[in-house]
Amino acid sequence: MSGTLVLVRHGQSEWNLKNLFTGWRDVGLTEQGTAEAHAAGEKLKARGLKFDIAYTSALKRAQVTCQHILDIVGQGDLKTIRDQALNERDYGDLSGLNKDDARKKWGEEQVHIWRRSYDIAPPGGESLKDTGARVWPYYLHEVQPHVLRGETVLVAAHGNSLRALIMALDGKSGEEIVKLELGTGVPIVYKLNADSTVASKDVLEG
Repeated sequence: MSGTLVLVRHGQSEWNLKNLFTGWRDVGLTEQGTAEAHAAGEKLKARGLKFDIAYTSALKRAQVTCQHILDIVGQGDLKTIRDQALNERDYGDLSGLNKDDARKKWGEEQVHIWRRSYDIAPPGGESLKDTGARVWPYYLHEVQPHVLRGETVLVAAHGNSLRALIMALDGKSGEEIVKLELGTGVPIVYKLNADSTVASKDVLEG
């Protein structure tokens, strides 16, 4: 029996627009971000997808995206689990800073290392490897059992928490995963076999 796992990065946030490091700071969606969440819902509705359960983070930009999607597919009251295990990567001392200002303070090369290395964390924050260390066990224990029972599961989360999942699902290396760009509001639909291997993957762009 195969199940379906749908991953969606939240729509554009207010701090995405301002080019700020966001991390665990709890900011809302922009008007564009709301439109992206609606568009994600429409793409999933067009596929005829109905969900058995939804998961999202403890941050409102992901929660609101999740709710918009569920409203569009006609499941606004679906059981939704919120957990900080699915939160964005914690950027520590970089949180709230403009990315250009951070480059002026620490240098272009150092900021690039913090942003694009797999296992080097910014001061007071998490690396992508650290993020995966909380996301993957949560997925294995809480989310995957539903998928393996043949259910259809929605996970609305963040760029880096979803990278951590995709790294494991797609068998990517640390070097490969940091180069992966996830569009805001773009659903990724996985079909998983009963042994948890990936049967198919479809990115619903455009």
